[in-house]
Amino acid sequence: MRTDTSVGALPAREHLPVGMAGAPVPVLDVVIPVYNEEKDLEACVLRLREHLARTFPYPFRITVADNASTDRTPDVAARLGRVMPEVVVVRLEQKGRGRALRAVWERSDAPVLAYMDVDLSTDLKALLPLVAPLISGHSDLAIGSRLAGGSRVVRGPKREFISRTYNLILRSSLAARFSDAQCGFKAIRADVAERLLPMVEDTGWFFDTEMLVLAERAGLRIHEVPVDWVDDPDSTVHIVRTAVDDLRGVWRVGRALAVGALPLDRLAPPFGDDPRDRSISGVPGGLARQLVGFCVVGALSTLLYLGLYSAFRMGVGSQSANALALLVSAVANTAANRRLTFGVRGRDRAVRHQAQGLVVFGIGLALTSGSLAALDVAVGAPSHGTELAVLVAANLAATVLRFLLFRAWVFPDRRADRITETKAGR
Repeated sequence: MRTDTSVGALPAREHLPVGMAGAPVPVLDVVIPVYNEEKDLEACVLRLREHLARTFPYPFRITVADNASTDRTPDVAARLGRVMPEVVVVRLEQKGRGRALRAVWERSDAPVLAYMDVDLSTDLKALLPLVAPLISGHSDLAIGSRLAGGSRVVRGPKREFISRTYNLILRSSLAARFSDAQCGFKAIRADVAERLLPMVEDTGWFFDTEMLVLAERAGLRIHEVPVDWVDDPDSTVHIVRTAVDDLRGVWRVGRALAVGALPLDRLAPPFGDDPRDRSISGVPGGLARQLVGFCVVGALSTLLYLGLYSAFRMGVGSQSANALALLVSAVANTAANRRLTFGVRGRDRAVRHQAQGLVVFGIGLALTSGSLAALDVAVGAPSHGTELAVLVAANLAATVLRFLLFRAWVFPDRRADRITETKAGR
């Protein structure tokens, strides 16, 4: 995986400085990656140029990225570039949609970068809603979605099944929350692309999926636009080969994320304008977000604990069942809070964190075991329901203490230390 990104947070999102029509630098650069598209290219460029000239209020550019075509595509593109000042042609000697997008986006001077497929399956009415949130500074990336509410799609059952299955795989394996990774209708701010693209390894069809997954994991904002989309029956995409390559990409990215091989912290905090990261008088930074994450993990851990306790209680006494259930749930709780609540990734200090978590577990065990002992003394032979009620109350008290210990001792906020070290090293 590529890791050659520079250290430092991205700049704050702001409305892009845009000039009047005719300004030398375009606001939007729309890339059309093509390979042997001599039949469709001219009609696509003419239609896109007419639509942008009629509806887009800022200067624009259309870049035809030729992926080593072997037919007359280069000649058609060159002729379009000669007669239309808004059209630029870039020739690559190697195939790959991702390679083409990277080549154009890295050298473009436009603050908003987009791409679309040459078949124009996506209705162009969605283009302005796609890029407007990037121009305004609201979002970092934008995607057209055929699966979002409000979209209208015409395609065969085979492609429908493949698309939905692929997105289900992304959600289950990479925890992706965006709805459609494969729609060829996406845009990104240039300042985001400058930091994000060096992390993207794929050069083919998986390129934009990988870009979206990394952007989402880094905390960037992805805007989704429901689109009207009509399947192109003459598409040259090889479905089986593309699906196999995509699955390989899912495995590679998932493995890299699992072992912490990607320096996503170099994009965090994203743009420094996340309201959850703002300093509020009397509230430590990030506290609200950590509390939400801790409560979610705690609720799931409590359910796990109660289920384990009930299972263990059928074979052993209450004290042993409590200790075993608390031990298993404590290990799972520490691991979940480490990653989800306090954002610690990778293997660094993982063993130490679990050891500290076991100390916190010991404190929780003392509280819950003491509560059970006190219940036995007070009642004598309490019912199973009474035991569970007492354990829930004791766990609530232990949970508050666990959060404070996790935040102050196990996972202290080291961002200030890192910033100080970075400044000192400059």
